[in-house]
Amino acid sequence: MSGPFGFVVIDKPAGLTSHDCVSRLRKAFGIKRVGHGGTLDPAVTGVLPIAIGNATRLLPYLKGDKTYRGVIKLGKRTITDDLEGELITSQRWPILDEPILEEYLNEFRGSILQTPPQISSVHFKGERSYIRARRGEKVDLPARLITIHQLLILNWDQHLGELEVNVHCSSGTYIRSLARDLGEAIGCGGCLARLRRTEALGFLEEQAIPLPERINNESLIPPNILEPLTALSHLPRIQLENKDELAIWRTGRSLIISTDRYQKAPKPRIKDQVQPKELVVVVVDSSEEIAGLAYWDEALTLKPKVVFNAKG
Repeated sequence: MSGPFGFVVIDKPAGLTSHDCVSRLRKAFGIKRVGHGGTLDPAVTGVLPIAIGNATRLLPYLKGDKTYRGVIKLGKRTITDDLEGELITSQRWPILDEPILEEYLNEFRGSILQTPPQISSVHFKGERSYIRARRGEKVDLPARLITIHQLLILNWDQHLGELEVNVHCSSGTYIRSLARDLGEAIGCGGCLARLRRTEALGFLEEQAIPLPERINNESLIPPNILEPLTALSHLPRIQLENKDELAIWRTGRSLIISTDRYQKAPKPRIKDQVQPKELVVVVVDSSEEIAGLAYWDEALTLKPKVVFNAKG
């Protein structure tokens, strides 16, 4: 693979957009093909996976679940559903304890319908919702089905009306919407006070590094890149056995792979997985370097989906 290829996990600081971080890494690596895996609001910190070079082609196949640690402020409603936005109403919250809060939170655990915030990047009639909202328009955004796999209370401060939570959720979940909806369920309103993402697309907080900075106007030093296979451990893997198979693969042609080879291949680390008729698998060459991604169907045919170092 020519050029930088893999992932950099940035610990995004507050005050920068996700695009700002991408721009910084484009300058550090001197390439244009850089993309992030999941937008973080400017005020939010934490794990921001960024694909470098051809690894951008892998972004749709990474794990979609994310984990956040945040603080919900009860008693305040804002136009942005967080403390960054203009205040709409402010009132006192009721006396609450953890058992009562658990009852409220139970309504948000599992698969639920959630309406995105007015100030969001969701498209509505061909335009981003936040653009319409900033013009003063009220956008009737449709609710989306999302899943909150885990919602834990970390701390409750009755005096401040602040609830600290840990949220493990599906892609597309808005923690601002969770804060807003919890406040409405309690009856006092609520918004998001602080938020940090601790896991995204299979990458963890421990893997995150600071964004490269210029020191004394010197050039940006490109950070170390994580191998792309580290982000694809949730997918089955099949290895091409020889140069002939690799040559066929690189031309984009399908391969018939025997059942025993598939059975010997590493399987997804997912409990109770129901295998679909077509399964996405990682294809590696004889040196165990990634060659691309493929669909694996019931006929044991490996159909190329993403091919690296393609020829012909």
